[in-house]
Amino acid sequence: MTSKRYPTYDQADKIKEIVDNSEHIVVIQADNPDADSLASALALEEILGNMGKKVTLYCGIDISSYLRYIPGTDRVVKDLPNSFDSAILVDCSSINLLEQLEKNGSIGALRTRPFIIIDHHQIENTITINSTEVIDPSSVATGEVIYFIAKQLDWEISEAAANLLTSSILADSLGFSTEKTTARPLRVVADLIDLGANLAQLEEIRRRGMSKSIDIIKYKGELLQRIDYLLDNQLAMIDIPWDETVKYSPHYNPAVLVLEELRFASEVKLAVVIKSYPDGRITGKLRSNFGSSIAGGVAEHFGGGGHPSAAGFKTKDYDLTGIKKEVIRVASKLLAKESES
Repeated sequence: MTSKRYPTYDQADKIKEIVDNSEHIVVIQADNPDADSLASALALEEILGNMGKKVTLYCGIDISSYLRYIPGTDRVVKDLPNSFDSAILVDCSSINLLEQLEKNGSIGALRTRPFIIIDHHQIENTITINSTEVIDPSSVATGEVIYFIAKQLDWEISEAAANLLTSSILADSLGFSTEKTTARPLRVVADLIDLGANLAQLEEIRRRGMSKSIDIIKYKGELLQRIDYLLDNQLAMIDIPWDETVKYSPHYNPAVLVLEELRFASEVKLAVVIKSYPDGRITGKLRSNFGSSIAGGVAEHFGGGGHPSAAGFKTKDYDLTGIKKEVIRVASKLLAKESES
């Protein structure tokens, strides 16, 4: 039974009905998956697979190499299967983050089948598909929401699922350090440890997976030299051209590489990494530092979203010069407002 200290969801019975009536379920991630997204999808694969369901893991892009420390990444495919009974979208409720499904026309297949959204981001759901939604902004990670659903529906959480859900929570809480971390996710992870999650082993796997070659270390040094410090050093910004994305992404995500350091810059309150693509698309990855919480607000201005401390966006409405100017303008406004409160 679900503890009173944990939430229950009105939509859980509908989710149970959909899952019970499905033999083949597709678990979908957005086009910009992070560790919470990937670990949540893999945890659902484990939970539903143990119920006798066939599960296909879908993501419209290749999983970034920095996430390959999470076991099971190689099972994620880039093509939606022709036949399936229902779909579950994890860690996303924005149509802007399902661009590949829209490009290849596969989004239509989701309109004809039961569709579930499980998310924890505090943004408006812009996916115009009839869906059963559990969106819980009070949770620190989508893995936490999945845990509550599983407990409410008495779904078995195996040791493998417990490890994956723990990885999800640790990733999106940045090791229990974000402003959304309350006692509740700590209790959840304690429960998951009782179910077999091994924190020491998970950390060892994570560290091993984040090891870098000498070439990547040298490239990181080049990136750090190119950072622009703006707004009295409160804003740190760098752009990564397409040729560098192609060269280095198979080995390590350049944005993550530089954000690792900017998270610890003493005066920086917002770090922004901008990538440009040949089709005119521009993406941004943002992190707030040291008590600031404007990353989500800046991302939302460009149609993106995320958390106050970690967010992202993608747009075709600006060129590189224009996006930089607009980031500076919006960040300046939000920083000033934050300092007044």
